[in-house]
Amino acid sequence: MASSPTDHTDIDLQKGKATAMAPTLSTVLQPILKLSADKFPELAAQRFGAQEDMDRTWQAFEPVARTLVDTFYFTLDNPGHDRLVPELDAVDEELRGIAYEGAGMGLMLLDTLLPYKKRLPQFVHGPAAPYRCLVYIGAGLVLPRVPTNPHRFLARQDPFLRWLVMDGYGFYAGFFSWQHTVEQQRIPARLRGYARRGFDQGLGRSLWFSTGANVARIIDTIDVFPQERRGDLWSGIGLACAYAAGVLDREAIGVLVDASARYRPHLAAGAAVASVFRAQSGLTAPHTDLACDVIWATDASEVARMALDLAEDLPRDKTEPAYELWRDQIRRVWLRDSTAITTGQELDA
Repeated sequence: MASSPTDHTDIDLQKGKATAMAPTLSTVLQPILKLSADKFPELAAQRFGAQEDMDRTWQAFEPVARTLVDTFYFTLDNPGHDRLVPELDAVDEELRGIAYEGAGMGLMLLDTLLPYKKRLPQFVHGPAAPYRCLVYIGAGLVLPRVPTNPHRFLARQDPFLRWLVMDGYGFYAGFFSWQHTVEQQRIPARLRGYARRGFDQGLGRSLWFSTGANVARIIDTIDVFPQERRGDLWSGIGLACAYAAGVLDREAIGVLVDASARYRPHLAAGAAVASVFRAQSGLTAPHTDLACDVIWATDASEVARMALDLAEDLPRDKTEPAYELWRDQIRRVWLRDSTAITTGQELDA
């Protein structure tokens, strides 16, 4: 199994008797937050019951969940860059972005509890710059749990990337409030405008994990949503497939592409965003290359180069955020270049 940051309980032991006498913030908050790596497969099992294939898949997902949770708790106790950054950078390359995502969670919570230090922006614009997209997603994972107006928070973030905060928000809701978010298809009433689409992109990403990356369960879940929401849901699936733990082989990813049907351009856009995450950090992963090869017929570095070039020359449009204009351009490139367009199937850009 890939390494993750030193477990917070081990860190406590290393601190000696003083720590044993004075509980850390993470130990105080654990029973309140009730967040653990084991919680993820438990919630998936609540939705779908015991499934042999999900048990196997979660063995591959487990390092992702554990890295996220461990770095979250570690950050609560060690927010200083001198201690935090070396711990994050010691994580295996495939999981290092997830570690920075967990750090984004911790710093977001600390900024809410103790707002005078502004730890999150200092981190994003400092040592976490290569991972800023994932840090924003991590901040969004905490946003549903804190008394912060999401739109006021978004207004203080990078105008282009801030919608990734909503991706994290949607992922959290899709996993931890699945009865409301998935079964009842609710979007939080306090979200408006494009934030609702960013929410759905994160919700789609959560479905990749909660369904155990099972194509039939993914289709059955997405198909009950209104058509106008399905593109963003499939985009989240594409991002998760290309970025998170590689659990599908080439043939299975091909089945996933076929299953996305008219929403293939959205699936492709999600995979392209994942390739950008990899390119920005300078860390490659075989499963990201594999997903891009199946979906885009080229490797992740080429997909990322295309996507980053598009971000440099976006059309002017005051009605849509630049982030969505970028995603739309990516979808159009896929439609132009993909051989799938010759099949005669109706595809949604």
